[in-house]
Amino acid sequence: MRPLIPLAFALLGATSLQASETVTVTLEQATENGTGAPVGTVTISQSDYGLVFTPQLQGLEPGVHGFHVHTEANCNAAEVDGKLTPAGAAGGHWDPEKAGRHGFPWEDNAHLGDLPALLVTEDGNASQPVLAPRLKSLQDLHNRSLMIHAGGDNHADHPQPLGGGGARVACGVIKVPTSTTPI
Repeated sequence: MRPLIPLAFALLGATSLQASETVTVTLEQATENGTGAPVGTVTISQSDYGLVFTPQLQGLEPGVHGFHVHTEANCNAAEVDGKLTPAGAAGGHWDPEKAGRHGFPWEDNAHLGDLPALLVTEDGNASQPVLAPRLKSLQDLHNRSLMIHAGGDNHADHPQPLGGGGARVACGVIKVPTSTTPI
């Protein structure tokens, strides 16, 4: 039986996500007065399959929430379309390729900042990792923000723009050190 143990570990290693670098982002409530109380962290890891976002969040409304990388590294409230918007200074979904449309995280012609939806359990916690297969490098996310929206995300611009996620409820600035920490 002993020879099977190394084989089992080899197979496990071959099928698991192998992260080589990570960064942790603290998310805080988004309010009209700026950032509020912390709601937890999201660790972003590089893997062979894209970036993995692993939340450790609490105190959120249960259900499915829109989850995105936004353009600016700023979670302050700002005036957007004539009204004060929590985390409005974060700008829109990160779209460096100018796709101009909201879509699924694996679609080549959608915003790069479109992430899989975030699932919050009945107790208000989120810990289920999501994979963003088109995002390959932590450095690309430096000086961006990570956003959680009030509602779900249908990954389309119909019937509502930007997946229908609605209000911004939590935000965190992504700062990637020039030398990220190996695991």
